Amino acid sequence: MDAVEATPHSARAEPVRLEKQLGLWDVYALATGATLSSGFFLLPGLAAAGAGAAMPLSYLLAALIVLPGLVSSVELTTAMPKAGGIYYFLDRSMGPLVGTVGGFGTWIALVLKASFALIGVGAYLQLFFPQLQFGPIAAALAVLLGGVNYFGAKKSGAAQVMLLIGLFILLLWFLGYGLLGMEVGRLSGVFQPRAAGLISTAGLVIVSYMGLTKVASVAEEVKNPERNLPLGTFLAFATVVLVYVVGTAVMIGITGADVLAAADDGHGDLTPVATVARDLAGPIGAMVMTVAALLAVSSGANAGILSASRYPLAMGRDRLLPDFFGRIGGRGTPTVGIAATVAVIVFCVTVFDPTGIAKLASAFKLVMFALGCLAVIVMRESRIESYDPGYRSPFYPAVQIVGILAPFWLIVEMGYLPTLFTFALITLGAMWFTYYARDRVDREGAIFHVFERLGRQRDDRLDTELRGILKDRGPRDADPFDALFTGAGVIDLDESIDFESLARRAGDRMARDLPVSADALVDGFLRGTRVGATPVSHGAALPHVRLEQLSEVRLLLARVRGGVRFESLPAGTPGDEPVHAVFFLAGPESDPGRHLRILAQIARRVDQEVFMPEWLAAQGPAQLKEALFRNERLLVLPLDGVGARADLEGMALRSVPLPDDTLIAMIRRDDEVVIPDGDTVLRSGDRVTVLGEPDAIAALRERYAREDSVPSAV
Repeated sequence: MDAVEATPHSARAEPVRLEKQLGLWDVYALATGATLSSGFFLLPGLAAAGAGAAMPLSYLLAALIVLPGLVSSVELTTAMPKAGGIYYFLDRSMGPLVGTVGGFGTWIALVLKASFALIGVGAYLQLFFPQLQFGPIAAALAVLLGGVNYFGAKKSGAAQVMLLIGLFILLLWFLGYGLLGMEVGRLSGVFQPRAAGLISTAGLVIVSYMGLTKVASVAEEVKNPERNLPLGTFLAFATVVLVYVVGTAVMIGITGADVLAAADDGHGDLTPVATVARDLAGPIGAMVMTVAALLAVSSGANAGILSASRYPLAMGRDRLLPDFFGRIGGRGTPTVGIAATVAVIVFCVTVFDPTGIAKLASAFKLVMFALGCLAVIVMRESRIESYDPGYRSPFYPAVQIVGILAPFWLIVEMGYLPTLFTFALITLGAMWFTYYARDRVDREGAIFHVFERLGRQRDDRLDTELRGILKDRGPRDADPFDALFTGAGVIDLDESIDFESLARRAGDRMARDLPVSADALVDGFLRGTRVGATPVSHGAALPHVRLEQLSEVRLLLARVRGGVRFESLPAGTPGDEPVHAVFFLAGPESDPGRHLRILAQIARRVDQEVFMPEWLAAQGPAQLKEALFRNERLLVLPLDGVGARADLEGMALRSVPLPDDTLIAMIRRDDEVVIPDGDTVLRSGDRVTVLGEPDAIAALRERYAREDSVPSAV
């Protein structure tokens, strides 16, 4: 449908979509596992060298600086749950030049962090095997984890959950036993920090929170992203802040900041958790926490490969990289992106020592946090109606302004080297776009919609793409599909009719139940069709209007077997394809997001190949409604005496054993439609329409809809 589908940016076929395989706990495990790795098991020694006993405050300060960027990232992710994370957000908000910079920089930063995590494996293994060359071991582990990711996000997510469970068990022992054995006097310096050391160390440990935003890059593979992405991310944030602050306090209280800082020739202990565990519980404790460290860094590396590989995929789809990066492999995963990510990680762990560039990775991630905050401002101020996030950042725009200014202040405090590295990555991305990608892409970001408000041009293709995302994302639980179904009017005509006459019939019919005149409705339907705002495709048209006088959404279904004539409305002409279905939608001006989601879901159903045959074959108003609304939230049960359905005959509705979150919305009895109440008794031959949540409808379908059903309670 024109108004709700994304228009490809080239003549290429629409890219294959990644399968939605990740649930809430997969999101939580990915974010937590990716974060509780090198940040806890490697960096505290380096942080102690910079901040001393105030190390927990550095972790807390870093969390506060990260928080505005995190809430902004979650808002953008729920509005645009697509592979590519911050790259996709920056590209669609500020254009492909900024998107290229963000894509390259974030991919490199994630690769470096994953490499650093794998080096951590070697650092801990060297406690028991001093002669071990950990570079080849880290490279082999990178290849192994790349193979896990190749077989699918679900398998990778399941591995992440198992790794996280083992990690949590060991962390609970470490924190619980450590709190009991702490020497409180060693914590006296926590609240007497050296300001310069505290701030620069906060910049160092920013890398510890990078994993929290990794879920944005796999958002396309998350089920129910509007719920699972915010909830999983914020649960992970609360978990890691608690572990970092309490855990580093335990390290100081058991071993002391001076000991941790003095290790490794004064540069900081690279195995701080094992050192503290040895002081706490002897060699056995060190061995236990070494296992925990191996679980943690493996989890972090796995999450790093999973998320980093989606950046080349997204950039390949948009032609900023060669086309083969945008292809999905036979396993439903970005094979080329995974291979490229693993190859760079192998190069890093065998040639370089990534420990020294932790600050550099942190610096560029700070830039990404700041740009993410700016992207939220651009998207909101563009006032694109199809920008419809399921989560909105609180205290806008104050949170975003702080999130833009604080990271750059921190980068300056970190020194000249991180600043130069950040500048080099920005330059690399800009040069790649200028000399390779500029002539391959033809789109602009939401920033042009802001310019349009100032009297300059705009790019409507982003609005079209966002409407396509609305269609893929599905409805929200609060969307009034139950009320639309039960309250929808129906016009059923055999003869041909011109669109203007049909619109007048629809306006007259809908005005009976709405506080607006028929003329206002008809004018809106005709005006939208004349300017091309009415989606027309697959034999169906969706004229729609939003009016200030309305407080609820209403829908009217029109079937015209003889076809609708659009001759007088050339802007809305659907070509040679006959139109047999017209859906008139009227809604309030105040909620454009809900209006567009309803349009998107109708378009999603109309685009299915089975829709038009079912629509034309429907017998009467009830079956027409069933043909349109048939999806995972609707079930029609014919009471034909077969299997478990036979038990429902003669039963009053209040006695029907339905799952929670379902209701019987309508009964078709003979040639009549019955709107039921609790006293309505079901009869043989009834067609019972049940609406509800997808899981509940699936349970009913499993029990009642099959011909071989057997009597059983719901």
